[in-house]
Amino acid sequence: MPLRVTQNMMHSQVLGNITNNLRRMSNNQDMLSTGRKINQPSDDPVGITYALRYRSELSMNEQYQKNVDMAKSFLDHTDTVMGQIGELLQRAKELTTQGVNGTNPQSALNAIAQEMGQIYEQAVMLGNDKMNGKYIFNGQFTDKQPYSLASAASDQTDIQNINFQFGAGITLPINITGEQAFGSPNDGDNMFAVLKGLQNAFSSGNQAQARVFMDKLDTRFTKFLDMRAEVGARANRVDLIDNRLEDLTQNLTALDSKVEDADMPKTIIALKQDENIYQASLSVGAKIVQPSLLDYLR
Repeated sequence: MPLRVTQNMMHSQVLGNITNNLRRMSNNQDMLSTGRKINQPSDDPVGITYALRYRSELSMNEQYQKNVDMAKSFLDHTDTVMGQIGELLQRAKELTTQGVNGTNPQSALNAIAQEMGQIYEQAVMLGNDKMNGKYIFNGQFTDKQPYSLASAASDQTDIQNINFQFGAGITLPINITGEQAFGSPNDGDNMFAVLKGLQNAFSSGNQAQARVFMDKLDTRFTKFLDMRAEVGARANRVDLIDNRLEDLTQNLTALDSKVEDADMPKTIIALKQDENIYQASLSVGAKIVQPSLLDYLR
């Protein structure tokens, strides 16, 4: 039995095809305007799950990168300050060697004692150094001054580390505590106690006592150099982490681009084709969907 094709069926078919062509052209226009082939979850339900995962990892890497930048600044600043302290200790060693040779009159020893006092004051000032308004040698108590000029040798400072996270399960302390740099109040080679002891020994002309403090100065200087080397090692570790994060960010960005970004040349060609198809469907539809005698009789 032959199938009868009515005018309404033809009209519905034409309108449906025109609507589909318009929808396809609109989708390509959205991709061209946004530069993305996934503009809503329904565009690619599987792809959007990967895209969200990549975006989350990129966001985490961005925070890790900020931590790296802050750690670099902190470690570089700490290394600079420790370099200045190291120069003070080197000068103190030179003065001590000069003062204990047994040939200096008391006037020369007084001059050495006076300069040793200046070194002590400068060391205390550097021990209270700040970065961005925070003390760098007082552990996690960054808002509290660690040392006073009158009692630096006996001042108790915080010994906690400031740990930064640079990845899942990757943490690194970025600070050097005051006890690590200068010694604890109970250490015999506490830097402030040694410098003040040398000052008093030379001002009183007690070269035997100065020799005792000279040995303690040597041990403290060795420990101090070890801690400065630790700062350098941490800075190198942070540089390696920085390189790793940059590589990981590039990889994740490339993966996310493959999932989300539209192929612009391909999209432009597809849009032009869809426009031609849409115009052609309108032209053909205008010929099919024409007024009939019944339309006039209504």
